[in-house]
Amino acid sequence: METLFTFTSPPGRCGYLPDRNWKMRYEVVRELSAQEYANILSQGWRRFGYSLFRPECESCNECKSVRLVARNFRPSRTQQRVRKLNAVEVQLTIGEPEITEEKMQLYLKYHAFQSDMKGWPEHRSVSESDYAESFVDHPFPTEEWQYRIDGKLIGIGYVDALPTGLSAIYFYYDPEERWRSLGTWNVMRVIEEAARRNLEYVFLGFYVSECRSLAYKANFRPNELLDLRTGLWQPYRQD
Repeated sequence: METLFTFTSPPGRCGYLPDRNWKMRYEVVRELSAQEYANILSQGWRRFGYSLFRPECESCNECKSVRLVARNFRPSRTQQRVRKLNAVEVQLTIGEPEITEEKMQLYLKYHAFQSDMKGWPEHRSVSESDYAESFVDHPFPTEEWQYRIDGKLIGIGYVDALPTGLSAIYFYYDPEERWRSLGTWNVMRVIEEAARRNLEYVFLGFYVSECRSLAYKANFRPNELLDLRTGLWQPYRQD
């Protein structure tokens, strides 16, 4: 791992809990192997492109990384219904990340919907360089998961394939297909693929129980949470 520079942001309005402030620590790397990232992922770091980040909030400890053992996953009744909705009609293709106008338009459509529904910051446009920085340019090979129905793109996921498991980076979808619960379906496919590859864990990023956009992650059970202050993984929701 070769770090270019490190910095900690000044306290600002939290992106997960708007009534609180957060402080983020960043490391921008020049080089990073999949094994090196797997090691620091287990310490609570996440990444977009070459930028690693982790909360370092003095008065709040709500951000906790969540993971599950792929082979132990037990789908709930709701998740079983999601499987029935999507297993036949939705086709998944796994390949290398690349920029297309189709993907960028879907990305903007998704963020416009989330802005209206959840108050996310509005994205009126996105440049190819911005998109590439987050989803295409990586220090080690990353997978792009395309979901389509009869050739129409309805969802895109980005996944790190690591020695310790699969790490879901980001997922966006067509709001017109939200009745399919594609976010849930994407996670279920990631879990299934990890088990198929005999990989132990699936990492789902940060879980914040009071954040609407992140709370769903605890629905994939049994799972474990990492307390960033202690550095320990503990069983969380097991049933």
